[in-house]
Amino acid sequence: MREQSNTRRRIQEVALELFTEQGYEATSLREIAERLGVTKAALYYHFKTKEEIIGSLIDDRLTLLRELVDWAQAQPRTPDLRREVVRRYAAQLQDVKHSNIMRFAERNRTALRDQSRGEGLKEAMMNVFAVLVEPDDPLPVKIQSALSIMSMHVGLFLFDGDDKHTDDELSAAALEVALGMIDTAESARQRA
Repeated sequence: MREQSNTRRRIQEVALELFTEQGYEATSLREIAERLGVTKAALYYHFKTKEEIIGSLIDDRLTLLRELVDWAQAQPRTPDLRREVVRRYAAQLQDVKHSNIMRFAERNRTALRDQSRGEGLKEAMMNVFAVLVEPDDPLPVKIQSALSIMSMHVGLFLFDGDDKHTDDELSAAALEVALGMIDTAESARQRA
């Protein structure tokens, strides 16, 4: 079972690389199989279409977000919890090589537009934002808390391809900014 999981993940990685390099429409399943060094039939065992590959990436992301929210909702709501949610979210972004997904999304918007899972992703993100705030927080605190999460995406996206910084350096800097925003929101919450 572990081998199937590794193969599935490798297919996702290679497909993402090709979709980003050549474009989603211009990449065939045959090319993905060739880059992997497997037969098209072996690829079909895991994914029958390119749409299934994209859908699986979104589903994997949804699973991670839901697990994070479920964990956070079971914890006492404290400043430390909010900081830990941000840290765990950052770790997820780094683990799934989020910069690769962002590059793909930027270059293949039409492929994502047809994915019905987009609403689920939006809902999952709203649930992540919800565990970072209290119901009676002032609006600026709510916005800043949500932006702490979004700042990590922006940081990785803006400096993607920057030869001066590694992905690890970008991730660490983005996390530092996000945690600073959470701390600022916490200070404002205490003053309110």
